[in-house]
Amino acid sequence: MTKLQANHEKRLAVEVGRRTYARIPVGTHVISKGDDIVEVVLKYAGPALREGDILVVSEKIVAIAQGRAYPISQIRPSWLAGFLAGFVHKSPYGIGLGSPCTMELAIREAGVFRIMAAAVAAGVAKLFGINGVFYRICGTSVAAIDGPCDYTLPPYNRYAILGPLKPNEVAQSLSEATGVPVAIVDANDLGVSVLGVSSGCPEPRFIAEVLADNPLGQSCEQTPIGIVRPIRRIRVHPSASATRRNTAR
Repeated sequence: MTKLQANHEKRLAVEVGRRTYARIPVGTHVISKGDDIVEVVLKYAGPALREGDILVVSEKIVAIAQGRAYPISQIRPSWLAGFLAGFVHKSPYGIGLGSPCTMELAIREAGVFRIMAAAVAAGVAKLFGINGVFYRICGTSVAAIDGPCDYTLPPYNRYAILGPLKPNEVAQSLSEATGVPVAIVDANDLGVSVLGVSSGCPEPRFIAEVLADNPLGQSCEQTPIGIVRPIRRIRVHPSASATRRNTAR
């Protein structure tokens, strides 16, 4: 049974729009290529779902199940990938396209022309203090690419992972199976991107706000699924231990 308990150093509850929501992490086994994502969600989150809940699913497990995760030992970056990766800002929250391996996947995903056009436009935009142009041109499928990081759950700390295929369709299939709205999200400590939503799902802006502090984590937590649930109005404390005592309706 899923427990109403926050991940370590995360808050269970948050206030958004004068309402309080619990963000309940749901643990799973380590997802692999070929796993049926609908079966995974039904097995681990299904018994805990209630009317009024919103289900959020990490884009990473959807992509992995679709076979879009590649060991970096099997990726042969082109010279262009190595060159462009050198210009990418290295964030402490993820390597992004700062690796030749992830940049190579971006080139394969978006095409050489689009990547080059985005790189040139981004270089010009930076002269004027404008950031984010590269990913706006390449699209969410490129922005969602994850690279190998030490804090990522093994074995995927040595993998490069593309974004999921048809995230809206995946969200809809999960919603039909569970009976609640579903969002496919790409979340880390820098921000939240909503890649796909089912019918009946709140606006992406709400999903991003309610998950802004990355309550599911992205390393050893092993909780790639979350349940967003309206709860009684409470005062939200900064420590997870204080919020764990609150019960859902």
